[in-house]
Amino acid sequence: MWMESHSVPSPEQAFSTPLDAPLSGPPPGRFRDGEVLTVQYRSDPEAIRALLPAPLEPTNDVVRVQVARWGDVAGLGRDTYEANVMLGARLGGENPVVGSYSPYFWVSSDRAMAGGREFHGQPKRIGQIRLEHRGDLIVGTVENNGIEIFTGTLPYKARVSSLEELRARIDLVTNINLKIIHEIDGRTALRQLTARDLTDVEVPGCWSGPSTADIRPNATSPLYRLPVRSFLEGFYWQTEFSLVGGRVIYEYPND
Repeated sequence: MWMESHSVPSPEQAFSTPLDAPLSGPPPGRFRDGEVLTVQYRSDPEAIRALLPAPLEPTNDVVRVQVARWGDVAGLGRDTYEANVMLGARLGGENPVVGSYSPYFWVSSDRAMAGGREFHGQPKRIGQIRLEHRGDLIVGTVENNGIEIFTGTLPYKARVSSLEELRARIDLVTNINLKIIHEIDGRTALRQLTARDLTDVEVPGCWSGPSTADIRPNATSPLYRLPVRSFLEGFYWQTEFSLVGGRVIYEYPND
């Protein structure tokens, strides 16, 4: 029988549950055959500041929304989708950290949601995400509760660009998240700002052009809190990278 040839890990050895079929696994993970639509726009500086947990400080008034298709991720599957909202953020002090903070995040996979929330502290929720090529237009959409809350567009490969240009307004390589885990009695087990870096990043193709963003209100997916003030350039890029474990950059006092 299967159980006779495959041992079940003990609670001390397990990374996730169920013990005999864990929903998420430890790093590292290699993301292959990826294509990403990056839309950028200027928003209200006070709205951005309100969504950044202190002591993080905003680096500018830019919002970045990335709609991605990952073609091959070991343990995750084929053709999974995500949409990550990023704000430029900086943590000061003796060892300053500059990167992107994620106030909202949607994924198409329960495994991606569990791993992102439990391990990295990313605010992932399940959503219906699409990345499509419609003639000479690239279109990324995010739907939740039957409402299309975000639509981003970009001309198809209008101008050759680079990873350096892509990182100019908000550095996506370092992602910062607020990780909160509670004890069963309601006490806080940990409350941290965490950071993780993309490594071994390969970008075989990157193109830029004028992008647009359209946002519809949704009470439980409140991207509308970051209103569009003006459109900026966007990017379409192909990529492969490794996602490794991160680090704690700030510890909040526990209850």
